[in-house]
Amino acid sequence: MDQTTVAPEYRMPPGEIAAILDAPTTPDISVDPNGRWMLLFTKPSLPPISELAREELRLAGLRIDPDANGLSRSGHYTGLTLKRISDGTERPVTGLPPEARIAWPRWAPDGGCVAFTVCDASGIRLWMAEVDSGKARQIADLRLNGVFGAPFAWMPPRPCGPNGRSLIVRSVLDDRGAVPAAPSFPAGPEIRENSGQSAPSRTYQDLLSGAHDESLFEYYTASRVVMVTSEGDQREIGRAGSIRRAEPAPGGDYLLVEILHRPFSYLVPHYRFPVRVEVWDLEGRVVRELVDAPLAENVPIAFDGVPACPRSFRWRNDANATVCWVEAQDGGDPSAAADLRDCVYALSEPFEGAPTLLQSLELRFAGLAWGDGAMALVAERWWQTRRARTWRFEPNGKTTDRELLFDRSWEDRYSDPGTPLLTSNAAGRSVLLTGDGGRHLFLVGNGASPDGEFPFLDRLDLNTKATKRLWRCEPPYYEQPIKLIDKAERLLLTLRESTERPPNVFMRALKAREVRELTTFPHPAPQLAEIRKELIHYRRADGIGLNGTLYLPPGYSVEQGPLPLLMWAYPREFKTADAAGQVTGSPCKFTRVDWTSPLPWLTQGYAVLDGPSMPIVGADGQEGNDSYVTQLVTGAEAAVEEVVRRG
Repeated sequence: MDQTTVAPEYRMPPGEIAAILDAPTTPDISVDPNGRWMLLFTKPSLPPISELAREELRLAGLRIDPDANGLSRSGHYTGLTLKRISDGTERPVTGLPPEARIAWPRWAPDGGCVAFTVCDASGIRLWMAEVDSGKARQIADLRLNGVFGAPFAWMPPRPCGPNGRSLIVRSVLDDRGAVPAAPSFPAGPEIRENSGQSAPSRTYQDLLSGAHDESLFEYYTASRVVMVTSEGDQREIGRAGSIRRAEPAPGGDYLLVEILHRPFSYLVPHYRFPVRVEVWDLEGRVVRELVDAPLAENVPIAFDGVPACPRSFRWRNDANATVCWVEAQDGGDPSAAADLRDCVYALSEPFEGAPTLLQSLELRFAGLAWGDGAMALVAERWWQTRRARTWRFEPNGKTTDRELLFDRSWEDRYSDPGTPLLTSNAAGRSVLLTGDGGRHLFLVGNGASPDGEFPFLDRLDLNTKATKRLWRCEPPYYEQPIKLIDKAERLLLTLRESTERPPNVFMRALKAREVRELTTFPHPAPQLAEIRKELIHYRRADGIGLNGTLYLPPGYSVEQGPLPLLMWAYPREFKTADAAGQVTGSPCKFTRVDWTSPLPWLTQGYAVLDGPSMPIVGADGQEGNDSYVTQLVTGAEAAVEEVVRRG
């Protein structure tokens, strides 16, 4: 008997779940460098099937949309609104194309406008919106190359164009020709050479797999550097290539450029490919080649393994033209015995001679925060011991003397002193926010405790090392500092939420003890407003304390009987049992629901245990992974036993 085959169609989830996932999302926000305006970003909910079905190339660890010449499925905004912080005046950004796909918004250093990209059928385009008018317009007829992330950077203020605003962009080559076609048959054998050395490697996704992939990688990563003024004038700088980065110096006279080149690898992603790091002037002349780093296929796979050559090149944010970098002193191998692990170097214009040693570190380099010539912070850490240290030093000093600020285990969340607040300088670069002539730093932290997280703002006296608590969030709210708008008047911008209300922006006048609400974003999923939420605590068989957030459907009571339960967990590795047992999360947070969340199942009669602790703890000098499965099972058993005990 003949049967008619009907092509299957996509099925919709239950109406309650579809309504939640299609509901408008709470906007994202960004504050301008001067603390006068906020930019509100309208976000879409779930992307349509047509978007997910767009062609995607997976090359050297990148996932590329070939039509856009940018990252695939990277998310976007659909609208922008300016909001004045002083009085709440709103100004929608006008002039955007219909169904705009907006990405990478960046404030100008003076805060007078914001640049962003709009992706249309022809590719990624550069746009700008003026704060005074709220009008947006496309800047220059260029296709930008977004495969390595944000394809532009603001130049610091300088005489360039009528209003002194300009940007450095990475543009797709106009003459690159057609996409390399896949050969119908191989031109020759595929040869992979073994150098005779052991080179253990991690497992990576989306690696190159042949000569055609190499051609595609070069085709889509090739770009040229162009200076573009706010009026659309263009000037090409230097030579084209697989330019991963082109960052202006804070003084505006040089560019720090990274160019990937062959030989490529089929074993590691693009960030391990050979890279040439150069300083260019604004005519495109190479002022100094800083390094031509070779292919890094043999980096030790242990934590804290790094390439043996110079790495982590960055401009010094508080200087006109000083580039800094890090060099391993142990060959990049954490198993090697060494008194020093890393050294930090600096080289200033005219970029001649030997670099200056800034700091020698006994642990692995973990970051720099610049203040001024008299103060900078350098962080170091070591995975095997979970030790983290932060030092204060004088970058313009004649010695490498330093002063210890923090020395702790980064796993111990309860003792976290917080992270120094940053501000923008005249060049638009992030530097330390200080008070009283550089005597004070301001620290913000999550405020983890046995009762949950309660974010705070502290002031650290660098002379006495004493801290003074300026503010701490209190129940029934979870409130995070965003920006200290005025350190003298202590005007603090925060993001406050509760179990009933989504995150909204507030202005706190700490001295006057006044609070003003700046936004009133509604509940995006009111059908979940009545769910029951509880931060529960329990222990696994070996005594380690665990916790998780238990959600029950609206109106549920234990008398109704047991519910099916969905557990949504991700194991974490710890060095000590004390750190593993610390409480994470907050009972005061708003319940966020999106496509990554298990919470829509509450509408279908399920209970949800979100984020139940499943620590993998080391013992007797061994790493936790040595007993991974056993600890994973005991953590899950403890969670199941607790929810069963609760009925």
